[in-house]
Amino acid sequence: MTDWFALTPDEWVAIRLSLKVAGVATLAVLPLGIVLAYALARGRFRGKALLDGLVYLPLVLPPVVTGYALLVLFGRKGVIGAFLEDAFGLVFSFRWTGAALACAVMGLPLLVRAVRLSIEAIDTRLEEAAGTLGASPLRVFFTVTLPLALPGILAGAVLCFAKALGEFGATITFVSNIPGETQTIPAAIYNYTQAPGGDAGALRLSLVSIAIALCALIASEALARRTRRSGGPE
Repeated sequence: MTDWFALTPDEWVAIRLSLKVAGVATLAVLPLGIVLAYALARGRFRGKALLDGLVYLPLVLPPVVTGYALLVLFGRKGVIGAFLEDAFGLVFSFRWTGAALACAVMGLPLLVRAVRLSIEAIDTRLEEAAGTLGASPLRVFFTVTLPLALPGILAGAVLCFAKALGEFGATITFVSNIPGETQTIPAAIYNYTQAPGGDAGALRLSLVSIAIALCALIASEALARRTRRSGGPE
């Protein structure tokens, strides 16, 4: 019975790769997500509605469409992919870096939404008061807006991480399902469901995925509570 629940070496590889891809995707997209959230929450500019739509587009598009778009743009023969390979030797298609890119694109809308709502909830009079005391807009952002929005940033980062951890459609379309290189937990589960006698492996990896997601959510909530108790910036 214990052997039935024991993870195989290939399953450990898939778990480590999933954590690596999800972590890199979240860290890479976090600065962009914060900037986009601030622009959508506070900005008044032409094209804001278009930017809003583009940011949230991956939420409503089939993941396969997003994956195909990434393949066209960032593949070896894609406009962006060919340039990155020639200029920097950076390859995304059929590499773990491509899996991280796909996960980042799919997780970005969730990150932006959480941070945007957090910024919109901030009393603008606090930011205006800091400005009247001589703080530059950039300093106001880093010393007032960002600390007050920290619970939303934490929540958004966890949502992005969880989405990246469970992403399947865009990833498998863009980087395929290569064991040891692009085979994350969802792709490995899919392989098990397609093979006779793969129920045990699929169940093991499903339980691992649930456990990781729960741990991330609990940690995020604990951090958010601690941040709220600290009262933000003095």
